[in-house]
Amino acid sequence: MYRGKRSAPSPRARLIPAAVLAVVLLSAAVFAALALRRPPAQTPQPSPSQPAVPSLTPAPASTPTPTPPPAPTPDPAERLLAEMTLHEKVCQLFVVQPADLVPGFGRVTAAGEATRRALERYPVAGLLYDASNLETIDQTRTMLANVQSYSQIPLILTCDEEGGRVNRLMNTVGTTYIGPMLGFKDQGPDKAAENAATIAADMSSCGFNMDLAPVADVWSNPKNTVIGDRAYSDDFQQAAQLVAAAVGGFHQGGVACTLKHFPGHGDTSADSHYGSVYVYKTLDQLREAELVPFRAGIAAGADAVMMGHLIIAEVDDQPALLSPKIVTELLRQELGFDGVVVTDSLKMQAMTDHYSSGDIAVGAVQAGVDLLLSPKNLKEAVAALTQAVEDGTISQERLDESVLRVLRLKLDRGIIPAP
Repeated sequence: MYRGKRSAPSPRARLIPAAVLAVVLLSAAVFAALALRRPPAQTPQPSPSQPAVPSLTPAPASTPTPTPPPAPTPDPAERLLAEMTLHEKVCQLFVVQPADLVPGFGRVTAAGEATRRALERYPVAGLLYDASNLETIDQTRTMLANVQSYSQIPLILTCDEEGGRVNRLMNTVGTTYIGPMLGFKDQGPDKAAENAATIAADMSSCGFNMDLAPVADVWSNPKNTVIGDRAYSDDFQQAAQLVAAAVGGFHQGGVACTLKHFPGHGDTSADSHYGSVYVYKTLDQLREAELVPFRAGIAAGADAVMMGHLIIAEVDDQPALLSPKIVTELLRQELGFDGVVVTDSLKMQAMTDHYSSGDIAVGAVQAGVDLLLSPKNLKEAVAALTQAVEDGTISQERLDESVLRVLRLKLDRGIIPAP
């Protein structure tokens, strides 16, 4: 069917789409221009009222500078030992009588040039005085002060000042007289400590710094005359209490002290001053009796233990001071004593009748002894010990062990001033 000719669109209708397109294009251009001019986006900052958010990446940890450990304090005894010659070390194992240093002078009551030269030749650990050396308090003080000034390593200055019949000062220079210890046995530990403190203070005022006391033997055998009333008691447990108290008293009074005569001289019937003395007890019997006061004295802090010239037949066939079983195994290891072990006087016949000074010195040190008291022949004893170290019979370590104990006793008791 014929509809007739189609008519053309009007000019206005054609213009509308073109206008829209132009607007769209212009808007896009403006938006792009604005985008090019916009600054980069800023990370939002927290407001003052809000805590900052920690970074997720931890800062590298700083490595602390390590603090070096403090330098160890030098042992003054070790330092002294390191500076000593072999001869000086050997001489530090001897305590001798003044006449041993200056033979030919007879009764020594002063210390002068001869003593000074003698101490240069034999720089011993100390000197043992008896009544023959002492006249007045002033003379004693001057003599001891002089002799002390001559020694590079300060000296142990000692004597036997027990009280009663064994005293060196009370009956000569007139210090406080105190009777036999046995007479105080029922007055208790306080009296034992008081007596010891009085004896020590008197000794110290004269210039002495060590006492060869207290007696730790127990007077358990009425036939025993060498100990007798020198003992603190005739009962082992009571003696232990009194001896321990006396150790504290000696220290309070200002001197070192020595338990004697290990392992116990109270049940003997002979005197070692004049010959061999035997003890016929087993070790178990000694542990239950004679050793009880020694244990107590050691626990109380005794500085030294003196070996008696006793043969414990059930343990060894030689005197206790020459027996490793008694010095090292019994006293050192079992009783735990690490102080100075000193011999009784080596001039007693129990020793001199059977051994030379050199043999005694070497044998005692091998057994574990530290100090040799009054050898009959100092020159021979020093030479024998020196040779024994040089040929390896006694090791350098064994020698040093004893010298260190002697030096530490001197340091502990202020004989050598604290560094």
